[in-house]
Amino acid sequence: MQPLPTEPPTGPAPGPAPGPRPGPSTLGSASGDLGVARALVVKLTCGLEAPERLSQGFTVAATAVASGVAVSLWLTGEAAWMAVPGRADAFSLPYAAPITDLRDSVLSGGRMTLCSQCAARRELSEDDLIEGVTIRGAAAFVEEVLQPGAQALVY
Repeated sequence: MQPLPTEPPTGPAPGPAPGPRPGPSTLGSASGDLGVARALVVKLTCGLEAPERLSQGFTVAATAVASGVAVSLWLTGEAAWMAVPGRADAFSLPYAAPITDLRDSVLSGGRMTLCSQCAARRELSEDDLIEGVTIRGAAAFVEEVLQPGAQALVY
């Protein structure tokens, strides 16, 4: 065992460099700290059977769009039905924004994609979906989440 020093150390104290503490203005932004554009990829795996998770996913995606972040929202599993006209109207959750409003916000400034296998299992084609929703497969999802600066969230 090494003996403890009897004199205080000289030189700068170990630890983080002096300067401003990380905060909202220094932690990052839509453009990222390193000049890499940031993108948010949200994958929704639930539908009306899990209203809080459904609402959370749409709320986060819509908020990111409103903040100027590039957003791609993927609808999988029972969330697939939210891309069909009239189906999101059945959503009801106290204190939550209507899914139709959140969905329209995402479509106004982001991208919305329906999983191809999920669409096939529900016998849905792009003709059955609201305007702006496309159908793509897992390879496209993987490509999106592996892009530099991409952050993926799954609900």
